[in-house]
Order: sequence, then structure tokens, then C-alpha cells
Amino acid sequence: MKQQILGKPVEQWVSELPLLQDIMDCREVTWFNANHVSFREAAPDVGLTTANIDDAAARLKRFAPLIAELFPETKSTAGIIESPLVAVPDQQETLGKRYGQRLPGQLWAKLDSELPINGSIKARGGIYEVLKHAEDLAIGAGLLSQTDDYRKLASEKLRKFFSGYKIAVGSTGNLGLSIGIMSAALGFDASVHMSADARQWKKDKLRACGVHVHEYQDDYSVAVAAGREESANDPKAYFVDDENSPTLFLGYAVAARRLADQLQAYDVKVDESNPLFVYLPCGVGGSPGGVAFGLKSVFGDNVRCIFVEPTHCPSMLLGVYTGLNDRVSVQDFGIDNVTAADGLACGRPSQFVGKAMRRVIDGFCTIDDDELFRIEANLHDSAGIDIEPSSAAGFACPWHVLASAQYRDGTGFDDTTMSHSTHLAWVTGGSMVPRDEMAAYIARGERLLR
Repeated sequence: MKQQILGKPVEQWVSELPLLQDIMDCREVTWFNANHVSFREAAPDVGLTTANIDDAAARLKRFAPLIAELFPETKSTAGIIESPLVAVPDQQETLGKRYGQRLPGQLWAKLDSELPINGSIKARGGIYEVLKHAEDLAIGAGLLSQTDDYRKLASEKLRKFFSGYKIAVGSTGNLGLSIGIMSAALGFDASVHMSADARQWKKDKLRACGVHVHEYQDDYSVAVAAGREESANDPKAYFVDDENSPTLFLGYAVAARRLADQLQAYDVKVDESNPLFVYLPCGVGGSPGGVAFGLKSVFGDNVRCIFVEPTHCPSMLLGVYTGLNDRVSVQDFGIDNVTAADGLACGRPSQFVGKAMRRVIDGFCTIDDDELFRIEANLHDSAGIDIEPSSAAGFACPWHVLASAQYRDGTGFDDTTMSHSTHLAWVTGGSMVPRDEMAAYIARGERLLR
């Protein structure tokens, strides 16, 4: 731990921000954002608009025929990469008994764990950024127009063209999968720089697709720095910057439009009397930030977005709570960044998301690793849904919201309103985890429950 952070002793930080001691001790905490304002007031902070989301959605539609051709598992949805929305009443009942309080309203799960191609939320932003870069290059070279059938990008001529360009990214695992798989499918020379947290099966899958995998015995920040350095001096190299990319952010934001259609199909109302609470696992912040921005652009202040982080890596919470954003890492405050939630093990938050979303995010919860495994086992037993430990983070948070009378009073959510609320845990990955590894996760959770 640094003795001083930005010229101020750690003891002074703790004195001024009392929750810091619990955060530094890796205890579970809940903090409702004192900076939060209405979306109308906060929207200019983001620097993006609904028109930007419209553009991203249109681009994904143009690419859909190509995606269906390259990835047969998407043919049934005509190349649209989307995940199921399911109610999980048995999980709601199970957790209510464990936490000693019935959750009013209804608990749902958005299963980005079932997204095709790479089985995680990163299929949204990562794939979108690769597609946008490919479109920019091909149009710039006179090889494509937006009125073309985009399946021509799978031709040998275009594959040969893309092979002269490089794409690189730093990742704890799932973003690397989405970038690497899509880049290789189009013919790019792809490199993924992976931190010590990354699972071996993810490295193996990338190599099987022809992607160069570079391994580091350090955390996410080191992998990102290496990927950025590799691309810096090569005019034909493109670095996907998870820490600062508006393009990734917009790819995630499109999810909100799709979710709105799903909620309407299930006749789930979202309005002032029927609030929607969405619980988003958070690593560096790009995917939850983008989804939250999209949700706010659709539902305004009728949706409440809570970011969820592991107790051993609460980087976005630290950045927003202290006001330091990306100028601080969890290690600066003596937190080890060692967590089973590998997809969330990003010690320093995104500069772009922290500043853009600091007044949009409603609050933060941190969850202990053991509780992630318990929740994972509960979900397996109650709903037959298998997920990564990272993905379990959102399921505990509705009870944290319920426990805060101060937050509910401040938002005007009385008992009647809460009984009409919808709680949605965003499940960020898991379907591609090898069966033996998934079985070990579940067994660990069952042992902890006993």
C-alpha cells in the first residue's frame, strides 16, 4: 500500500471517507452514489447520444448476414447476437431464505452467458469494435459500401486484405476471446495479451483459432500496457483499448434496446411506479458502463443501475467514491486484486467510464468470493443455469438495496413501489466454461453452503 496517494496520507483518506476502511479490509460494502443526478442532467457527461447508439445498432444489422455465415450458431437469429431473458423465481425464493428476507417484486436474469460466439457479455462490445474497424478499413480502401451485402467481407479478396492488418487487446479472458475469435474469422493478424488471472481454457481456445496469445504473470494493467505498446509504432496495427474505448461502450449500449423489446414481450412494465433495478458485474467498467448508458437512454430515471465488484478488486467503486477515477488502483489502498472472479480482476478502472458515468451509476455493491460460489451453486440447483463466478455477482445485490431504507427513502420507493419492481441480474459469462471446471465451481459452492 502506498503511504501517500496524490500527496495525501492514506489515514487522511480514511478519515475523510470512512467507508474506505471496510473497502481496504475487503469486507462486503454497499454505497449509494452521492454524486447521482437525473439522467437528463448527467447525460452530457457521457459525450455520446442516442444517435450514436442508433448508428451502432444499424452497423450490427448490416453485419448480421456476415455473422450468420461465419458463425452457424447464429443462423437461427439471422446473425443477431442476443441472449435470453428469464425469470428465476426459485433462485429468488432460495436467496430470500438464505438472506432472511423475502424480495418484493420479481427477479430475472439476463443470460449473456448464452451469447453465441464467445458466451459472455464481451461478445457485444468486443465483436462490435472489430466489425467497425473492419468496415472502416474496407470502406476506406474502396472495397465496401454501406449498401453492399456484407457477406462479401468473407471473400478471399477481403480476407487477404485484412490479413495485412493487426488487431491487439489486453484482457483477463472474455474480451480477448471476443476480439480474437472475430478478428481471426475475418482474417486479421490477431494478438491477445492475457493477465495472470486468465483461465487456461480461454488461452487454448484462442490459439486453436489462430490467435497469438501472450501470457503475463502480472495483472490486467500490465497486459493492457503490453498490447498498447505492441500497436503503438505500427500504422497497420489497431489496439482495442478496454480502458478508454467509446466504440466498445456503444456495442454494449445496444443491448438495452434488445432488453426493452424482451421486457415488453413478457409484459414487464418499467415506469415510475414499476422501477427496474439492474445489477451489473464490473471489471474495468466498459461493459456495465455501456449497458447502463443504453438502459438510461431507453428508460431514463425509471431504471436504477448498480455496479457489482469482488471485495478484492473494487476498482470502479474506489475510483468513483474517492473521485480519483483512473488515477487510483486497488493496490494503492493495499487491496491485493486476487479474486476467483477473473473477469472482474481489473485493478484500475476505466478513465472514460469513470468520468462519463460517475453521476449516472446509482450505487455499488461488493461481494465476497465465497458468496459468489454459493450463489453459483444455488442457481445451478434452483434453475439449472451454470455461470462463471464473476457472473454470480449481481444476484446478491437486490437484498442490499432492500436493506437500505435511506436509499429507498431518497428515491421515494415505498413498499408498494418495491412490490412492483423488477430486479435483473446481468449474467456476464459461463456457457463455454469446460464442464469439469464448471463442476468444480459448483462443488465448491455446495461445500460452502453446507
